[in-house]
Amino acid sequence: MSRRNASKYKLDRRLGVNLWGRAKSPVNLREYPPGEHGQRRRKVSDYGTQLKAKQKLRGYYGEITEKQFRRIYREAVRLRGDTGENMVGLLERRLDMVAYRMLFAPTIFAARQIVNHGHLHVNGRRVTIPSYRVSEGDVIEVRQKSRQHPLILETVQQPDRELPDYVEVDHDKLKGTFLRQPLFAEIPYPVQMQPNLVIEYYSR
Repeated sequence: MSRRNASKYKLDRRLGVNLWGRAKSPVNLREYPPGEHGQRRRKVSDYGTQLKAKQKLRGYYGEITEKQFRRIYREAVRLRGDTGENMVGLLERRLDMVAYRMLFAPTIFAARQIVNHGHLHVNGRRVTIPSYRVSEGDVIEVRQKSRQHPLILETVQQPDRELPDYVEVDHDKLKGTFLRQPLFAEIPYPVQMQPNLVIEYYSR
C-alpha cells in the first residue's frame, strides 16, 4: 500500500487540495503544484476548470478508472432529476465507499483492499467487487474470520471521521445498514466538489 500512498499524495500536490483532509498531506505545507514552475500563476480556461473538477471528484473516489467514471456519468444522465446529484449519489453507493463511510477502513484505498480481499459480506453474502452497487436497506458486515483484522479494528476504535446520516452502524458487531442514497449536500467532502462542472466537462 506504500506505493499507493505515494501516488495519492502526488495527486494532492497536482490538484493543489488536501483531497481527503489528511494531516500528512503535502498541501498542508505547500499549496502550489510540484515542480520548478509550480508557483507561477496561470490563467485557467473553462475547460481547465472543468477538468480539474472532474479530476478532484474521480480522485476522491480512489481514482476509479476513466471508463468506470464515464459509465457512471452516462447512467446519471439517464436517471430522473439533477444529473450532478445522481452522479455523486451513484458514487456513494459503491461498496468500497460505503465501507469507508462506515469507518471499516481509514482510507478509500484501504476500503477497496478489504473488499478485494473478501473481508465484507453484503446481506450475508461475500462480495469482492469494490464497484458493487449497494441498495437501500442493504446490510454490510465484516465477516466472522476478519473481525480481528488490525486495520479494521484500529479504524473503528480510533475514528477520525463522523458517520454520515445515510448509514447506520453498530461498531461492536462490525455491522451496518446503508439507509439511502445521499444528496450532494449530505456528503462529507473535505474539499469543495463541483459535480455541475463535471457534467459540463462530459457534455461538451
